[in-house]
Amino acid sequence: MNTATPPAWSRHVVPPGRPRTRRGRRTALAASLLLAASFLTGNPPTASAASAPVAVTVNARAGLATVPDTALGVNHAIWDANLGTDQTSDLLKAAGVRMLRYPGGSYADIYHWKDHTAPGGYVAPGTDFDTFMAAARRVGAQPMIIANYGTGTPAEAADWVRYANVTKGYGAKWWAVGNENYGNGHYGSAWEADHHPDKSATYYANLVVEYADAMKAVDPSIKVGAVLTMPGNWPDGITAGNDPGPWNQTVLSIAGPKIDFVDVHWYPGGTAAESLARVNHIPDAVWLLRQEIARYAGPKAARIDISLTELNVEQGRNTQPGALFLADAYSGLLENGVFTVQWWNVHNGIDRVSEVAGHTDYGDYGMLSSGGCTTDGSVCQPPLNTPFAPYHGLSMMNLFAQPGNQFVRAGTDQPLVSAHAVRRRNGEVAVLLVNKDPDSAHPVTIDYAGFTPSAAAPTVHTLTNGAGGITSGQSGSATSRTLPPYSLTTLVVRPAEVVTGGPAAPRTPAVSAVTDRSATIFWPALPPAAGPPVKYEVYRQHGAVSEQLGETTGSSFTVGNLTPGTRYTVNVLARDTAGRVSWSSPPLTFVTDNPTGSACAVRFTKNNDWGNGYIGGVDIVNNGVNPIDGWTLTWTWPTTWQQVSSGWGANWAQVGTTVTVTHTGDNRKITPGGSVSAGFVGAYGGPNVLPSTFRLNGAVCTTL
Repeated sequence: MNTATPPAWSRHVVPPGRPRTRRGRRTALAASLLLAASFLTGNPPTASAASAPVAVTVNARAGLATVPDTALGVNHAIWDANLGTDQTSDLLKAAGVRMLRYPGGSYADIYHWKDHTAPGGYVAPGTDFDTFMAAARRVGAQPMIIANYGTGTPAEAADWVRYANVTKGYGAKWWAVGNENYGNGHYGSAWEADHHPDKSATYYANLVVEYADAMKAVDPSIKVGAVLTMPGNWPDGITAGNDPGPWNQTVLSIAGPKIDFVDVHWYPGGTAAESLARVNHIPDAVWLLRQEIARYAGPKAARIDISLTELNVEQGRNTQPGALFLADAYSGLLENGVFTVQWWNVHNGIDRVSEVAGHTDYGDYGMLSSGGCTTDGSVCQPPLNTPFAPYHGLSMMNLFAQPGNQFVRAGTDQPLVSAHAVRRRNGEVAVLLVNKDPDSAHPVTIDYAGFTPSAAAPTVHTLTNGAGGITSGQSGSATSRTLPPYSLTTLVVRPAEVVTGGPAAPRTPAVSAVTDRSATIFWPALPPAAGPPVKYEVYRQHGAVSEQLGETTGSSFTVGNLTPGTRYTVNVLARDTAGRVSWSSPPLTFVTDNPTGSACAVRFTKNNDWGNGYIGGVDIVNNGVNPIDGWTLTWTWPTTWQQVSSGWGANWAQVGTTVTVTHTGDNRKITPGGSVSAGFVGAYGGPNVLPSTFRLNGAVCTTL
């Protein structure tokens, strides 16, 4: 990959190709697909005969997010005549649904609530707003309402808030402005209705401000959300028209001070195995989204929450892959602080019929059967409201992660087995184990840190491939289990000793004085308690284990010996003189700087992003007093799905995630104060977290 000049290339935008929803039946995904070549995403782990037990680690010291009361959600839609039936509502209640979205995807941008019409679409009888709210109350769920941006007005949305919360007293708190409005043609693909003369992100953002002002003038207590795109998914990274940047940057820069949450969707696409593997994208995608919010949404950006209101798969929508993906993805999103995750959809309708994992899959995005048949009548679904596998996956989530539980770090040494865990107020720990191997059972051994399990048999909930529901009972050990092929297993483990009293969990820590090698962690001190003062312990999350960084009797701690340009996640725990340890604080994540006085400096640039690639560049500056005669620049990609496709101006190579750039005969010398430049085509198949640390001839450089 050594060329002296930029290679000939043509900007290649993979078109989303996702048509408008047709009577609620989504027939393609592409606006939400990961637009990546197969060599970037890599092949998913292959199934093989189980051998040594999978090592599972559950670390109760490494706290993550707390499960909110809005966590488990699903979409309701106005084309669904069963939206308001008692049978449907009771099934959703039994599965633990606590948030319902209305009036349904792209229909939201053509729906007029006052006369209950959606010009150009189908509105089923018995699906008006009051019927929806009655169903939500029967379920025990909060509503997430989508105000019509595409063909509506701020005044229409404000009137809806007035009717809902002033006239009817529904107390509807969560209101999003539009649905997938980046799909209005601004980026070349149009499925979302938008009757405004300007389809740009800038126009949308400015109108969101008007919507928020009008709606909050009626009820200041509501939360208003704006539509963003999930990092790593089209059109993330693309700048169109005269916008100052990509969709997310533009919307946040303008509407950030006015909104309370951002709303994203995620359809990972691909085969069943690929969708299950792409759950690993979640931590970096949420991290990037929070970085965008912090950077662009104004000085009070930390108040802005994240909702994910559409989620589904391309293959296995009604069979076991859908259930496995739902449980794995809901857990990953919730443990990273997303306040609600909502499956698309309750009912949707039969589509492409196939066999997946040995069972008939109807290609139906609904988690409950619509009871329909193919157009030729050759295949019919089971009776109306028969639960499909994702419904059972949601029911498993309800058994696993309950409001008020705190997610704690869990992990495995086998990519075909994933693990999640929560800690409960009664002292129990629940562990969710996902066996993504369709062919083989996997024995697991479970090691607990910061928690001692009881010798008594745990409560075990299991969902196996093709099962009509979850089986539950008490059996076996808390430390070993064999997971059936393609299964979900939840262990509810009691503690060996129930500890009463003890200190409260510290509140969320913050960070200051961050350098390349150190940072000061601080937190609100706990209120004075009887007896001697508590001691605080500071831990770093290092994968699924914790590394204690230090302890103090104060409410701050300076950590040293850190690595430049590295992401750190830390927790604080309190310990009293009796040795009783609190729950973990919520996590704090920060990135160390790079040195400011290095003899070298590097500027990394990214331009002309087209959704799964971009033109990148590196400028290397000699800040030293001596000339550099021969140089090697290295960096490590933060993820496994990033790559240098080709390069010029230097010799380029990549092994694993490490990129090595070396001089040519023309630029081997860099004089003091001088610089050299080289360029490359970068590619990515998931969230594109850019590198932050560069080494020249082994020395860490200042970043420009």
